Amino acid sequence: MKRFLTLIAILQAMLAAAVFRRLVTTASGRRIRRRTDSMADRVSVLVPVLNEAGRLEPCLAGLTGQGDEVVEILVIDGGSCDGTRALVQSWETRDPRVRLFDAAPVPNGVNGKAHGLRIGLEHAAASSEWVLTIDADVRPDPLLVRSLLAHARSEEISALSAATLQRLSGPAEAMLHPAMLTSLVYRFGIPGHATDNIDRVQANGQCFLTRRDLLDAVGGFESVLDSVCEDVTLARAIAARGVPVGFYETDGLVAVEMYSGWHDAWENWMRSLPMRDRFSGPAQYVGLAEVLLVQALPLWLAPLSRLVAGTRHPATVVNLALVAARFGVLAGTARAYERRPWTYWLSPLSDLPVALRLIVMFRRRRHSWRGRSFISGGLA
Repeated sequence: MKRFLTLIAILQAMLAAAVFRRLVTTASGRRIRRRTDSMADRVSVLVPVLNEAGRLEPCLAGLTGQGDEVVEILVIDGGSCDGTRALVQSWETRDPRVRLFDAAPVPNGVNGKAHGLRIGLEHAAASSEWVLTIDADVRPDPLLVRSLLAHARSEEISALSAATLQRLSGPAEAMLHPAMLTSLVYRFGIPGHATDNIDRVQANGQCFLTRRDLLDAVGGFESVLDSVCEDVTLARAIAARGVPVGFYETDGLVAVEMYSGWHDAWENWMRSLPMRDRFSGPAQYVGLAEVLLVQALPLWLAPLSRLVAGTRHPATVVNLALVAARFGVLAGTARAYERRPWTYWLSPLSDLPVALRLIVMFRRRRHSWRGRSFISGGLA
């Protein structure tokens, strides 16, 4: 048993060195600052929806509060059977920039959100220089678009997305969501940079700004119809052309209420969190190993190795150090949440089930969402 623990500790130390190097090199990231100066750019906003009557209104209120940079707000409905369409139609009478488009029925075997975005892009004004995708659960500040454009100009990039401020549903989700979020931090580093490295690029389709000509050059949303993580696949396609894609935190410019509870988060974020698509390679497998051995297992291996091998055994020392580092990361990710129930600080207990679920979902090709299923393509 001691020999086994030693071998595991050696592997943990090797993977941890890569994780900590990633965290250190991305620690001095930049943020999207609040900007008030007007921009001359023209932006088309695409909002794909499906049965969003209960949470779409704050999103539309924030979008219609944007400046003249936003020339249109296209809401693309994938076949809602609640009051979503009526809600959007009421906003059409308040702001002429709001327009509703019907994307139903969604073809079998494709990502419904990507299909909606494809329809929206087809109807977007040809004069728009930028396309911004926004999800229905996003709460945009009135200066969001202006600030995104200013940041893109200052960073000299043509594609960027925002690490949205998270609003948790309650104590149960606060036990789970941070473990999921940390799996991204361990695999990809801290937001605040742009990269054209396919294995390191990050993206968030909840708030993703792209130049229209660049989007057309990579095949638009047509090219990600078979991806369960359409935003990441789009970012990787852009990076594959040698164009850096940015991922940044903001000065409170955009918040999101993603899930109704822990079970909703467990079922739905886990579909896309593994980020497996046609670009996936060895780096994705290494990333899963990092989550399992560096993030998830140390909390359980530390007391086991202490019991079996003693306090001074290398396995005990390594795992205690990784546990300490994990709580350091937990303190760092606290700023990603608007409010943190006390159970937030217990979320490392969820690391192991999250890691195991990531591995299971990474291998899965068939996915379902809101009664629809599709098989993600481009997988080995």
